[in-house]
Amino acid sequence: MEAGNFFLYNGEMIASGKPVITADNRSFRFGDGFFETMKMIDGNIVLSDNHFQRMFSSLKLLKFQTPDDFTIEHLTEVIKKTAAKNEHTKLARIRLTIFRGDGGLYDVANNFPNYIIQTWKADETFLSFNKEGLITGIYADARKACDAFSHIKTNNYLPYLMGALWAKENKLDDAIILNNYNRIADATIANIFLAKDNIITTPSLKEGCVAGVMRSYLLQSFQKENISCSETEININELKDADEVFITNAAIGIKWIQQCEHYHYKNELSDYLFNKLILPLWK
Repeated sequence: MEAGNFFLYNGEMIASGKPVITADNRSFRFGDGFFETMKMIDGNIVLSDNHFQRMFSSLKLLKFQTPDDFTIEHLTEVIKKTAAKNEHTKLARIRLTIFRGDGGLYDVANNFPNYIIQTWKADETFLSFNKEGLITGIYADARKACDAFSHIKTNNYLPYLMGALWAKENKLDDAIILNNYNRIADATIANIFLAKDNIITTPSLKEGCVAGVMRSYLLQSFQKENISCSETEININELKDADEVFITNAAIGIKWIQQCEHYHYKNELSDYLFNKLILPLWK
C-alpha cells in the first residue's frame, strides 16, 4: 500500500520521515502505548464506534489521563483531515498510535495521550475475498501472555513481530501464534476462527488474543443470524482437524486459510460469511 506524504502528530501536520519523538519517549523505550488500525471507505471510518469504544477502554486500562478535548468527534475530524491531506479518502488503511510522552519507568512526565495518525492508500483487492487461500504455519518461539492487558493492541508487539519475520523467512503468508498454555491465541495480524461441522469457534479473550474490532462485530452478527459460535480454548489438534480456518481484522474483513503446515482447509463457510456480513459494511 502507498504511504501518505504526511502524518498528524498531536494535531500538527508533518511531512513523512520527519522525527517527532526523542530517545526518552516511553513508547520507544518501553512500548508504552497502543494503536488502532482502521479502514476508511469514501471518507467514512468503518465500524468507527467499535474502534473508539476499544480505544477509550484501552486508555482507561493503561491509566492514561484523557483531556476533555480528546473526544470521538475530535479524533474523527483529525483522522479525516489526515486522509484528505494524503488524498486517501476513497479507500485507505488508517493507523492511530497513542503513547505516553518522555520519562523513565518511575518518573513519567505525565499520563496524557500523545498521538500519531498515518494513512495508506489501498487498492480494490482490499475489498474482496481472497480467491487463493493463505498458507500459514504455527510459530512456537514466542508466546502471548494471558493477562489483563493481553487483549490490547499495545505498542509492545514482539510476539507478532517475530512471528511475522518467521513467516516471511519460511515464505508463508502468516503465522499462528500460541499462548503460554500451548493453545491457539491468534495470528500475527488478525484474530482466528475455526469451523468444524459448521460450528464456529474462536479463542476467548482469556486465551491472550487481541480484542479485535472485526472479531467483536462478527460475534455480534453471528448471534443475530443464529450462527453457532463459541469463544473457547482451542488446542493445536483442533486447529489441524478443522474443516475451515479464517482470520479477521478491520482492514481485511475475512481471509480464508487454505493450509496450515500439512493440513488443508475449505472455504465455503468463510466465503458465505464474507458476502453475508462483510460486504454490506463496505457499501
